[in-house]
Amino acid sequence: MITVLFFAKYREQLGVSCMDVQITSALTVSDLKQQLISDGGADWATVLLAENTLCAVNQTLAKADDLVTDGDEVAFYPPVTGG
Repeated sequence: MITVLFFAKYREQLGVSCMDVQITSALTVSDLKQQLISDGGADWATVLLAENTLCAVNQTLAKADDLVTDGDEVAFYPPVTGG
């Protein structure tokens, strides 16, 4: 099982801040996104497939082909801007 977190506007758009996802074997971040979209629908696709969506696995910035394994924490969040 992995823990998936959503931050800032993504939490608001999806109506969830945290969820547990059962996985049977290691998968890539991209595979996880597709699984979440398949289960969640169009709103999930809008968030997870946005070009600027950031992802961290165990609090380390991750790329689409990075692996997610049982026990990991995965977070999706929008880019942060400052002034």
